[in-house]
Amino acid sequence: MATIEQVLRTGRLGAASRETHLTRVDLDDLVRSCVERVRKLHNVGDDAVRYESCGQASVMADVEDVRAAVTNLIDNAVKYSGNQVRVTVRTERTGAGFITVRVRDEGPGIPRAELKRVFRRFYRVPGPLASRIKGTGLGLYIVRTVARRHGGRAWAESEGPGRGSTFALELPVAP
Repeated sequence: MATIEQVLRTGRLGAASRETHLTRVDLDDLVRSCVERVRKLHNVGDDAVRYESCGQASVMADVEDVRAAVTNLIDNAVKYSGNQVRVTVRTERTGAGFITVRVRDEGPGIPRAELKRVFRRFYRVPGPLASRIKGTGLGLYIVRTVARRHGGRAWAESEGPGRGSTFALELPVAP
């Protein structure tokens, strides 16, 4: 994974000195380890961050890039949940040869007009949470960059303020 300084300097994840190394990755194992990592980081239990697996599915990926993207999505969901953390992480297969990691929180939600903007570099949804929760505005930019580099996509869904959010990372299943 590129450092924040490299992302700032180059405007992309990969630095000239770091190549992407694609290997077959069991996405279920990777997501499970990311969930555990965030649980420990925020000192929350299984009931606060639940994982629902679709079963074993392999993707061709740079394991560190995908680990960083998935961890970022789960970490954001916990940070923006407030005092009552209820996050669901789910993997789903789609009929088009993709697998999607969905991270759903019950936090403040996102206005529809902001859903695409949240993936821009340095962008943070304006409001009181932006000043209370630490962030650089690079996390979701990195998630989208990882998705695109792997032939997938990333997006956000929310029914609006007070209704929670879902962030998704879709990657092609390995042949």
